[in-house]
Amino acid sequence: MAAHLPAPVDLGDLLEPFARRGVDLGLDRLKAALADGGDPQNAFAAVQVAGTNGKGSIATQLHAILRAAGVASACYRSPHLVSWCERLELGDAWITPEQLRADLGRWQAIARGHDLTPFELLTAAAFDRCAAAGIELAVLEVGLGGRLDATTTHPDRSVVGFGTIGLDHREHLGDTLAAIAAEKAAVMGPGAVAVSGPQEPEAARVLEALAREVGCELRWVEPLPPEHQGGPRLGLAGEWQRGNAAVALGMARALVERGWPIPEQAMATGLAAARWPGRLERRRWHGQELLLDGAHNPPAAAGLRRELDRLVGRGATHWLLGIQRQKQAPEMVEALVGRADRAWLVPIPDHRCWSAADLLAERPQLQGRLLEASDPEAGLEALMAGAAAGERVVVAGSLHLLGCVIPLLDP
Repeated sequence: MAAHLPAPVDLGDLLEPFARRGVDLGLDRLKAALADGGDPQNAFAAVQVAGTNGKGSIATQLHAILRAAGVASACYRSPHLVSWCERLELGDAWITPEQLRADLGRWQAIARGHDLTPFELLTAAAFDRCAAAGIELAVLEVGLGGRLDATTTHPDRSVVGFGTIGLDHREHLGDTLAAIAAEKAAVMGPGAVAVSGPQEPEAARVLEALAREVGCELRWVEPLPPEHQGGPRLGLAGEWQRGNAAVALGMARALVERGWPIPEQAMATGLAAARWPGRLERRRWHGQELLLDGAHNPPAAAGLRRELDRLVGRGATHWLLGIQRQKQAPEMVEALVGRADRAWLVPIPDHRCWSAADLLAERPQLQGRLLEASDPEAGLEALMAGAAAGERVVVAGSLHLLGCVIPLLDP
């Protein structure tokens, strides 16, 4: 990953005209727009990463492996934390604000003609930039679902990977784990190789059935052993990254079978070099240490709590939480906030969010543990003032919250 996050860039004039479309999943609009734009996606191959949790980490680790192997690669991710430029990494550098604005500008007329959503417009511009930059292989992180996600318009995805599939984005993907798994599993195609770590039985059955139906080889991988047991060193913190790294490694080995020159040493080097902010990341605010993690659904919240308990035991934790209204906040807060903990709930600008009162109505047993602040900065101040020396301070609940907090932190 590039050494630091890029500076924010204002794209309001280029994206706002399309914002009224919101989330409108489908492939036909973007396929037609890409054809009008010269089909830039045909100039390079791609791999795709789907799932509920871990797909950004898998994409980051695989991209680091490809870079270590000398493959001209790019990584297209979503969402971003502080800058739209985070969405496209070309080799070891972010797309520049000037490039991004110019690319989006070139696609304005085509996007209007096909009534694209903002994400579809960004995806078209990213494909165009990859083609212009001479990218050989792009790592595409699915934005939402998979079957109808804009990244699925790429025609050459012979290797796909799956992070853990769980209940999230139910308003778009369905109310059951099987329904959500079916939307994500649909990125598999005939003759492709799919790599997945362990899944819930219901999700695993869906993956296996669809793989058989379309003629895709599904490979199951177990989490890599810890370093002290001979496993590789990882650049991303958290034991759950051992599972994500296993998927990235399995995808890299599938690419080797397809002729890509990726030595084993490059795989080890890439896994150790991978960096991605907001994933169990240690930072400081006015010299005081805190942890950032984007856990934004119940499985991710439970994983974060386990990791904190593993690292430093079950002492008191002080939380800064911002949770969007459509999320399963009661289950998340129940998983995160222990009996000795305190959590400050803050609104995330431009998003409908859960308040402490809303949560207490759902979980009255949390009375006395949930507090409120007017904004993320006020929440940080209250949080740090109440934390005793040696007590953990964690910011979590939404990547959008992390995007608000990161600019407030020490360099």
